[in-house]
Amino acid sequence: MGDERSAAVQLLWGPRPKPARGPKPALSLDRIARAGVEVADAQGLICVSMQRVAGLLDVTKMALYRYVPGKAELVALMVEDAIGDATPPKGPRCGWREQLGDWSRQLVTVFHQHPWLLDATVGPRIVGPKELAWMERAIAALDGTGLSGAERMDAVVLLAGHVRAIAQQARAAGPASNPEAELSVTLGELMQAHGERYPAVTAALASATQHGGQDQAWEFGLQRILDGLGLLIAQRSH
Repeated sequence: MGDERSAAVQLLWGPRPKPARGPKPALSLDRIARAGVEVADAQGLICVSMQRVAGLLDVTKMALYRYVPGKAELVALMVEDAIGDATPPKGPRCGWREQLGDWSRQLVTVFHQHPWLLDATVGPRIVGPKELAWMERAIAALDGTGLSGAERMDAVVLLAGHVRAIAQQARAAGPASNPEAELSVTLGELMQAHGERYPAVTAALASATQHGGQDQAWEFGLQRILDGLGLLIAQRSH
């Protein structure tokens, strides 16, 4: 495990290595990462292998090992490539709420574009410079709010958790689906037959349908998290 961590740190944070032996380098870590991302985007993370990526790059598996020690390090490079650069704040006058809202919407877009990231970014692991820059941007947005460093980090974790939950629901439902609308239809059919047993659910569904409040879980949850942070920030200012 220690060797894997060291290899991942070197690949993500160290100078880009060259193979110690063999012919003149024909590959780069960026090309290898992009090939892995291509496989994962098309077939899922489970289908990513050194053999498959090597074939996509038209090299032998052993040639690939001269650049990347194994699949764990390959996935680390893929995450860094897929998540991309953190977009800077819109401007110096953009407040913490606008910055965090924009950050959250960009992150959910990344997860929608690369659903396998939900599997690749769990558990203890080494994060790369680009991924850490995303955290830096979100934490920095809360500078001057009076929140402690721990509170700012917890706020970012809370927002990221909401992003992940919504992205996971979207992945489970499929790219052409609207999971919240489908759930509403299913519940509506059940309530027609059993509504007397669940009056609160029946009333809530009727109200949501009447006011067009479907498919709002993402934005509703985001705004309520930001509201809560706003209350905490206001308390710190007194």
